[in-house]
Amino acid sequence: MDLSLFIAKRYLISKKSFNIINIISGISILGITIGTMALIVILSVFNGFEDLITSLYHSYNPDIKITAERGKTFHPEEASIDSLRALEGVVYLTEVIEDNALLKYGRRQHIVTLKGVRPDYGKAKDLDTLIIDGQFMLEEDGSPFAVLGAGVAYYVGLYLGDHLKPFSVYAPSRTGSFAGVGMEGAFNRKSIYPSAILSLHQEFDVNYVLVPLSLARELFEYPEEITAIELDVGSGEDLAAIQKKAAAIAGAEFTVRNRFQQQALLYKIMRSEKWAIFLILTFILIIATFNMIGSLTMLIIDKKKDVAVLHSMGASARLIRRIFLAEGMLISLLGALAGLILGLLLSWMQVRFGLVSLGGGTGSFIVEHYPVKIQWTDCVYVFFTVVSIGFLSSLIPVRQISRKYIHSRLQ
Repeated sequence: MDLSLFIAKRYLISKKSFNIINIISGISILGITIGTMALIVILSVFNGFEDLITSLYHSYNPDIKITAERGKTFHPEEASIDSLRALEGVVYLTEVIEDNALLKYGRRQHIVTLKGVRPDYGKAKDLDTLIIDGQFMLEEDGSPFAVLGAGVAYYVGLYLGDHLKPFSVYAPSRTGSFAGVGMEGAFNRKSIYPSAILSLHQEFDVNYVLVPLSLARELFEYPEEITAIELDVGSGEDLAAIQKKAAAIAGAEFTVRNRFQQQALLYKIMRSEKWAIFLILTFILIIATFNMIGSLTMLIIDKKKDVAVLHSMGASARLIRRIFLAEGMLISLLGALAGLILGLLLSWMQVRFGLVSLGGGTGSFIVEHYPVKIQWTDCVYVFFTVVSIGFLSSLIPVRQISRKYIHSRLQ
C-alpha cells in the first residue's frame, strides 16, 4: 500500500487528539453523501419523467413524418408514396389531412385541429389504452365517427351517454363565397358522432379531433391532396437508416423528421432542466465540501508534531502534502460511494414499491407514483463530479496551510 495512503487512512479511522476533528470529518462525509444521493435521485426522477413524456408522445407521434418543404399540401405521388410504403422496416403508413376547424356542440364552440387518418389508425397506434370513455372507432358500416381529445370534450361540454347528439364541424370553403349566400355558403359543414374521448397530453387533449381521412377530404375540399405522410417502423429497426432512405425517396422538396425532431423544443427543454438541476445541486455540493476544508485544516494543525517526526525520518514535502491530499480524497470517496449506494437504493425502492405517490391516490395523473429511471451514465457523471470537487477542495488547505506549517520545517 502507498505510504501516504496508509497514513491518511490511519488518520481517518484512528482517534485524533481533538475529538472535534472526528466530528467535522464525519459531517464532511455525511454532507457529501447527502449531496451525492440527492444528485442520483433527482436525475433518476428527471429520467423517469422524460421517459414517461417520451412514451406519451411516441404513442401518438409517428416514427417518421413527411411534410412539404414549401406550401401546405401536396399530392401523395409527389413523395413517391408507393415506394415509401414498400420501404423495408415500415410497418404502417397513413396519409394525413390536418387543418383547423370550428367544432360546435349545442351552444358551445371550440377551435380544434381536425386530423384525418386511415380508419385503422387506432389499432395501428395501439391507442386503446389511452381511451377514457367510449371505444376507438373512426368508421363503421361506412359511417364516420370522431375521437376527441379530453380537453376538447370538456370545453364543449360533450360527454358520451344515452342522449348523445352529433356535433358539427365547420371549415372555410375553398370555392364558396360570401356574396349572396351569407355565412353558410362560405363554410363547409359536417355532422359527426363521437365514438371515444382520448387523453394523451395537454397539447393533444385541448386541440385535436381524429376523423376518417375521407371526411377530412370532403370538409377541407382536398380531393387528392394531403398535408403529411406518417410512417411507423418495426421494433428494433434502425430508425436513422430508415429516415435517411425515406428522405432519399421523397426528395429535397420534402421535410422528413423523426419523432425526436418533431418535438425538438420539448426534448431540449427537458434536457436543459435536467442539467440545470444538476448544476444547482453541484453548487450545493461544493458548499458541503467546505466542511472538508475545515476538517483538513484542523487536521494539519493537529499533526504538526507528526510532520516533524516524518521529516526527521526523511519524508519530503511532497510526501507530506500527499498524505493530507489522500485524506481529503478518502473523505470524498467515502461520501461519493455511500451517496451512490443510498441514491440507487432509494431509486430502486421507488421503482419497486412506489414510495412517493402523485395526486394522493386520486387517479388524476397518468401514473400513480413518481416515475424513476436509473441511468448508469448519470452515476458515472455524478461520481467523477463529486471526486473532482473533493480533489479541488483538498488542494486548498494542503497548498495553503502546509506552506505555513510544513514548508518552514523542511527548509
